[in-house]
Amino acid sequence: RAKKKIKDIARDLIKLYAARRRERGFAFAADSFMQHELEASFLYEDTPDQLKATNDVKADMEDSRPMDRLVCGDVGFGKAVRAAFKAACDSKQVAVMVPTTVLAYQHYQTFKGRLKDMPVRVDYLSRARSAKQTRQVLEDLKEGRIDIIIGTHKLISKTVEFKDLGLLIIDEEQKF
Repeated sequence: RAKKKIKDIARDLIKLYAARRRERGFAFAADSFMQHELEASFLYEDTPDQLKATNDVKADMEDSRPMDRLVCGDVGFGKAVRAAFKAACDSKQVAVMVPTTVLAYQHYQTFKGRLKDMPVRVDYLSRARSAKQTRQVLEDLKEGRIDIIIGTHKLISKTVEFKDLGLLIIDEEQKF
């Protein structure tokens, strides 16, 4: 029975991946001058592995096939900020989902700091926000006034609507 179940799962995965390869998604534009400005502002030079991961993510984003990539490393310290900004430059919204309220606020501070001189709006959504703040964030998100939203699992609740979500980054460091 176990052998049959494994074969069924493998067959389903093959069908799923074949269907995904046929799908067409949004192909992001090549890096703009603002992307180069952002990257030049980073204090530390990337390691060869970090550079490869960043370039692989950007290549996936510029392809019309839907992206499905696992990147191991700290979210918010370069790779995720670059990908999020690239999506925002093409007028797509970005959601960064994290497992805890504290981490949501920490990532919000990191993204906000890194992107302070760029024409994007970063905000966050978690249970630490008041009901009034949450309503305003949800309205702004729906209307497209927020480019990058960082939050807990609250981001996938039925009350959250995006105007044009183009990238989802999941930080699962703490294992949801």
